[in-house]
Amino acid sequence: MPQIQLRSIAEQEFVPWARMIADTYGMDRSEEELADQRAATDLGRTLAAFDEGVPVAGASVYKRVLTVPGGTLPVAGIASVGVAPTHRRRGILTAMMRAQLTDLHEQRREPIAALRPSEAGIYRRFGYGPATLGNQLRCDRRAMRFRTDVDFGQGTVRLHHADQARPLLEKIYDQARTRAVGWPDRQAVHWAVRLADHPHRRGASTALRFAVHQESDGRATGYALYRHSSVPDGLGGSAGVVQVVELAALCRQAYAALWRFLAGIDLVTWIDYEGAVDEPLPHLLADPRAVRTSPVDRLWVRPVDVDRALTGRSYALPLDLVLDVRDGFCPWNTGRYRLQAEDGSAVCEPTTAPADLRLTAAELGAAFLGGTTLSALSSAGLVEELRSGALSLASAAFRGEHEPWYPGGWAFPLF
Repeated sequence: MPQIQLRSIAEQEFVPWARMIADTYGMDRSEEELADQRAATDLGRTLAAFDEGVPVAGASVYKRVLTVPGGTLPVAGIASVGVAPTHRRRGILTAMMRAQLTDLHEQRREPIAALRPSEAGIYRRFGYGPATLGNQLRCDRRAMRFRTDVDFGQGTVRLHHADQARPLLEKIYDQARTRAVGWPDRQAVHWAVRLADHPHRRGASTALRFAVHQESDGRATGYALYRHSSVPDGLGGSAGVVQVVELAALCRQAYAALWRFLAGIDLVTWIDYEGAVDEPLPHLLADPRAVRTSPVDRLWVRPVDVDRALTGRSYALPLDLVLDVRDGFCPWNTGRYRLQAEDGSAVCEPTTAPADLRLTAAELGAAFLGGTTLSALSSAGLVEELRSGALSLASAAFRGEHEPWYPGGWAFPLF
């Protein structure tokens, strides 16, 4: 790339940079959207590739805190990644990915990086692995009859205006995320983007609705964000759809009550929602087939420093395991590591001892949140067992109580 300059951006370069990134996604950016994105963007951690002073590619790091098995961990959220179509296939994306990860390593920043790829075939070569699945649910509202013994509690669901709802949503989410692996923290700037409801982004859908579940003592214990839209019914007409953008609940009664509320909305044929692979909803229904599911990869994770990453989470079983890690993109990770875990704490250090498993950084990233299993990766030829019994033990130890998932997506991703 002899004529390309790769560096962070200055204040006056943000707007042309952001518009260029949006254009790579086939999007326009309003002044309000640019202001929201600027408020959430750290210019010092935002890269651009310049060709004669014009931004032609970029990527940004958004510092977040991610819930992992056993606690939380700082994560470098990689987003706003794009290369202008005029400058593809010149190695610019590879250069940006290498610069980001090298900076994270050399500055001892976040021990893991995560992103939501627009195309699943791009990021494995940079050491990222698919760590969470989203479960796309299409619910036939007319067939959603709840089991007679479902406990809906004594709370109520009420619709609120956005300004009234936001402090309740923030409080609920902040409690829910600490026990939901794969959920990131949200500061005020992240909420501003999450709840942005620009008319030109709605398409044929309505504005956001804010349904909040409150207990009899007034405590808010759940919420659902949704829109109304319609789809062709195949008979020349249209069918009403409720698009659930996000749902969070602090107890099973609030969860059940919110779904009863959604299933009770009139003039609706379908309810669409992306939840977890082990979403409880089908089990609340007399006919689980009223919910059709389709999993899709969502959050991809990469260990920046293997030892710091593996020390930062807990494990379901005691472990004393040596991993032979290969990392062609971040060579500082290549080597053997002894991972010892017991009673909720872990230690991971370089070692010269014989290895029990051999794998790459991408496989560690895929298994890191406890979703993708090491056994499944081994069946695909991606993990090699070097000591009998090591694979089944490690695979079980990396698993969590629930499937990890990432809650929803941004109108324009900030991770």
